[in-house]
Amino acid sequence: MMGIIVYKFLNARMILLKVRIEFTYKTQKGTETVFFSEEMEVAKAVLLAEDIEKTGRLKSISFVDQQDTTWMLKELKKYLKGVETEPHNVTIYFDGGFDLGTKQSGLGCVIYYDQNGKSYRLRKNALVDQLETNNEAEYAALNFALQEVESLAVHHLPIKIVGDSQVVINQLKGEWPVYEEVLSSWADRVDKKIADLGLTPQYELITRKGNQEADHLASQALKEIEIMGTIERTEK
Repeated sequence: MMGIIVYKFLNARMILLKVRIEFTYKTQKGTETVFFSEEMEVAKAVLLAEDIEKTGRLKSISFVDQQDTTWMLKELKKYLKGVETEPHNVTIYFDGGFDLGTKQSGLGCVIYYDQNGKSYRLRKNALVDQLETNNEAEYAALNFALQEVESLAVHHLPIKIVGDSQVVINQLKGEWPVYEEVLSSWADRVDKKIADLGLTPQYELITRKGNQEADHLASQALKEIEIMGTIERTEK
């Protein structure tokens, strides 16, 4: 039995853990029926299950994850408690800028995450040499951000990656081909880092205006203004 439980928790950390609820409802006169919910985040599923239990008409309830593994309510609560102490709900914003005159690149990243019931924002930038194009700088910025994610000990969790580079986002999503050898090398490097950390990426393309914070960090790096810090967020 212990082996099954350990497997479940290892399995849960390797996927984007969403679950659907399956429960049997029983009326006062003994009529029963089974209900199935849509997929939802674990915290929401636990909240709904506890509320359903209060009706006093619940005969049984279980949860099925994306790997078709069945969980009991007690197990999901334990899972949530374990995740709470580690960085989770991670979103990366990245941007890279290239100065043709100096041949230098500015890399900027903003990482939002939750831990121990609090929300944080990490900002960091860097000035680098030896890159040749703006697209290469964009890839380097994302790789730079993933290194920071690794430093936070984020692993085997879903992660949202947001940027304004159509090239990087669409190529990593597999929607655009990668013809340039140097960009192919960067894409491979990013994919390897994500795989090594066991992350499940969700890519989102936004406008440059929507990516102002990361863009500003990249611009500051080109001006040799170094930014590095983490703050607690009071509002999400």
